[in-house]
Amino acid sequence: MPSATYNLFRQAILQEKQVICWYNGEYREVCPVILGRTRGEEKALTFQVGGGSRSGLPPGGQWRCLTLAHVREARAGDGPWREGDRHTAPQGCIQEVDLDINIHVRKRR
Repeated sequence: MPSATYNLFRQAILQEKQVICWYNGEYREVCPVILGRTRGEEKALTFQVGGGSRSGLPPGGQWRCLTLAHVREARAGDGPWREGDRHTAPQGCIQEVDLDINIHVRKRR
């Protein structure tokens, strides 16, 4: 059974909404792109557009792989949904993809 955080990230993908949360002690504003599991752990490939991280956030945002068990106080955000324009390598974040905005959401339109 998926966690409440997993379900929130799923709805955010389907509605192209940002997620506002805390991750490993850092405030984050992310746009989830792919959702699934790796070795049984719920994960999300996101594009971080605001907030901070231990490694810093470059201007324009950065791709982040989040383990959802480490996400705290997640809620839907009001900011615009975006994703990075650089897809230089295949994603390695999620082995078992449940939902991918590029396949499951955008291709339905």
